[in-house]
Amino acid sequence: MALYVVACRSRTYVAGFLRKRMPVLRFRTVSLGATVMSSYRSAIRISACAALAILSASCTRDSTRNAAASRNPASGVAPAVRDDFGRSVSFATHPRRVVSLNPTTTETIFAIGAGSLLIGRSHWDEWPDSARTIPDMGNGIGPNVEKIVAAHPDLVLLYASEDNRAAAERLESAGIRTISLRIDRIADFDRSVRLLGRVLGDSARAAVVVDTVSASLRRVAAATRALPQPTVVWPMIDTSPMVVGGGSFMNELLSIAGAHNVYAYLPQPSPIVSIEDVIAKNPDFVVRGGEGGSDAPLGGVWQAVPAIAQGHVIRIPLTMILRPSVQMGSAATVLARALHPGIVLP
Repeated sequence: MALYVVACRSRTYVAGFLRKRMPVLRFRTVSLGATVMSSYRSAIRISACAALAILSASCTRDSTRNAAASRNPASGVAPAVRDDFGRSVSFATHPRRVVSLNPTTTETIFAIGAGSLLIGRSHWDEWPDSARTIPDMGNGIGPNVEKIVAAHPDLVLLYASEDNRAAAERLESAGIRTISLRIDRIADFDRSVRLLGRVLGDSARAAVVVDTVSASLRRVAAATRALPQPTVVWPMIDTSPMVVGGGSFMNELLSIAGAHNVYAYLPQPSPIVSIEDVIAKNPDFVVRGGEGGSDAPLGGVWQAVPAIAQGHVIRIPLTMILRPSVQMGSAATVLARALHPGIVLP
């Protein structure tokens, strides 16, 4: 997982999809300068087209697909699948009423043209904009089981955190099929999209989504392969030197974009290091998640890092990098353009 820390009883979990979960984790952003930021914003607009194209095509397909389904509710038998709690989940027919409490799976459902099947989402599912029209079921970690049951879904999608295991068991006991998926890496995204395509009855569309994102990532990787790799560090919060480690999809995006994460050798998604070690490694750039127009400097312990003082800060919109999603190709493109000004991407 990638981005945020969630304190749960005596344990701490990093939950990449829980945007705004804790106030201390709100990001502040740093300007790259007028010329660079103008190019940067242009890159965002251009590179977002791939993700938006997937969703636009899905919206058109959605009405036709669901009209056919309404004429034939028993639109086929969904295959049995195994979720990331190791549970086998089977269906008599493809689900028609879905509650998705994981923003990655919510985005995926829209991308494969099945958005009209959604009857509930988590409070943190904000992309695409259509997700906000779906009833808000509250938290994605430790969800309100009674509220979910009252909506009468035939499928609930959860993030496979240990704090969700009890909820998954209660939902199954209530006769509601539940699939829990741990989606932390690019390969997890690919696997989960194909799994949902099978379950919801559109494996072909799911394959298109996976192939489109994969193709975008391959294009960026090919364009940056022969370029010098600047060193980077990616802080996760201001108040502590918690960084992106080798276990995160964000580390994968950095490699694809032609950078070397100075903490790629650490296997955790979000290790805590010492600020002295960051300073000693002296990365060329600091990558910063953020959105909006804030030019506030990165605060806390990070002010001592030379790259901060030199203004070598790369800003990328949070919506692109909160979790592995259909926007990963766009995220890699934005990173590559910021790290390698003037790069030509096919």
